[in-house]
Amino acid sequence: MTDYLAEAKAIAPELTELRRAFHRCPELGNREHRTAARIEAFLASCGIPTKRLLDTAVFGTLTGERAGRTAALRADMDALPLQEDTGADFASEVSGVMHACGHDVHMAAALGAARLLAAHREELPGAVVFLFQPDEEGSGGAQRMIDAGVLDGVDAVFGCHVSPELPAGHVGVRYGKFYAASDTFRVTLTGKSAHGAQREKGVDALAAASELVPALLTLPESLPQERSVVSVGTLHAGTAGNVVADHAELTGIIRTLGQESRKAMRSRFTRTVDIVARRHGVGCKCDLRESYPGVVNDSGMTRLAQDAASALLGSDRVGVIAEPTMTTEDFGCFLLQRPGSFYHVGAGCTLPLHNAAFLPDDSAVVTAAAVHAAVVDAFLRGDNT
Repeated sequence: MTDYLAEAKAIAPELTELRRAFHRCPELGNREHRTAARIEAFLASCGIPTKRLLDTAVFGTLTGERAGRTAALRADMDALPLQEDTGADFASEVSGVMHACGHDVHMAAALGAARLLAAHREELPGAVVFLFQPDEEGSGGAQRMIDAGVLDGVDAVFGCHVSPELPAGHVGVRYGKFYAASDTFRVTLTGKSAHGAQREKGVDALAAASELVPALLTLPESLPQERSVVSVGTLHAGTAGNVVADHAELTGIIRTLGQESRKAMRSRFTRTVDIVARRHGVGCKCDLRESYPGVVNDSGMTRLAQDAASALLGSDRVGVIAEPTMTTEDFGCFLLQRPGSFYHVGAGCTLPLHNAAFLPDDSAVVTAAAVHAAVVDAFLRGDNT
């Protein structure tokens, strides 16, 4: 087996500078123009041809000298609208924008894997496509890339996320359900205004909303066999303290694990909204929209990733993540189309994701690059499949 970790450490200065360059110049979703150009230039230096999709997405293909299968490796590109507070000498130079979710590490690691795999092109069986995806933090770029045909001819897809819950140099895998599916909602309740002293002459939309919020928040208790979360993020109602509110609007997110739980929770949600609206006699409009589908890893591909990472780093540095996370990730869109696995790499920073001071250690890039290369290499050679 190729020692991709030793090879990644040999190019660590290049990968570190690449990661820091991304970090200094973060760009929001669908605006990753400079980021895409930097990615294209690096892949070109590896002899990997690219094409641009969706304005800022980058698609690169490394073709080995021997025939075989095709693996895809995905990295997300966009930053967050957050003012950085890390104090790093390579901190964001863009006011109000920073890489607070580790996407700078993800991109540099995928490019590092490209460099490592390209160096073994002559013995590589098959091909690797590199998917640099925009807008993971927004409305999602994964499905749009799929619609553009990036998975045509692909047999499996892999990716990773840095994790503050793992030490630097460690990897965590998860079998089956990993990240939650999400559905956003907007519920509009319409009543009838009246003088506050004569409530009986009005229909109170705010009173209905006040009953609806706790009813929605406790819905996860109706699915005790599976973790789920309902969050109500906003509630706006009324115009004055002495007027019965004729309008109320609440928005939020439902998070569930797996498609069966998602379907069940959506049904319970709409039924609860209808019951409360009828009880108060208010009009109701419920806009419930599917967002990310959740990440459900293929067991065979996850076993392959675990074995490849263990052989590379040592089994004491690779573990199985015990519980799924209720955060969301649109990598799940790829897994609905192809088998694959999404794994965690230790960030070496214990602050939470999306924190203004979140700053993964540079070594996370080296570890992730080496693991990516080892996992893709193992898949192309048919290990454990």
